[in-house]
Amino acid sequence: MLIVSQFLLWVVVALLVITVLALARQIGVLHERIAPMGALVADNGPKAGDLAPHLHTRTLDGRPLALGPGHIGPRPTLLLFVAPSCPVCKKLIPIAKAVAASDDLDLIFIGDGDLDEQRKMVLRHGLQDYPFANSPEIGLAFHVGKLPYGVLIRADGVLAAKGLVNTREHLESLVVAKETGFPSAQAYLRATSQPPAAA
Repeated sequence: MLIVSQFLLWVVVALLVITVLALARQIGVLHERIAPMGALVADNGPKAGDLAPHLHTRTLDGRPLALGPGHIGPRPTLLLFVAPSCPVCKKLIPIAKAVAASDDLDLIFIGDGDLDEQRKMVLRHGLQDYPFANSPEIGLAFHVGKLPYGVLIRADGVLAAKGLVNTREHLESLVVAKETGFPSAQAYLRATSQPPAAA
């Protein structure tokens, strides 16, 4: 009888472990489904529609880099703020390269930290063909608080969109914001969900 009781107890424990694992997986799936669909926009710093600040710095290889009205090329420019110690940044770098190629954007990486670590990051992720500036001033100008952070500047130097970007959808929401004229996906949803005004 004691052996049967112990066996049943182990069966119950095993079922509880399986149930907890299944619940943990479902919580992860639910977390992904309710994640924000657009870049997370902070209210401080320059806003979409403002002229981008005039900024001058140098890339890691010594080339001058200027941002702002009159310094953007014929295509929009995506600034991606990254750090070697940021695991999400490492995941997002190849995604940013693909988005920039598919949406015809100039891509510039911005860091703020140890130069040797930044240079290792460039080599590790194959960023030699992209401008990479180690400039805390650029981060301060756009009020970057958390990484990875994206800023999309139109060809005329106007800030199209900005925000914390953790996924491909977040990055693509910056491009959608430029195309629709709304500063964020959230603003677009708010505008389109409101009933039309009565005549």
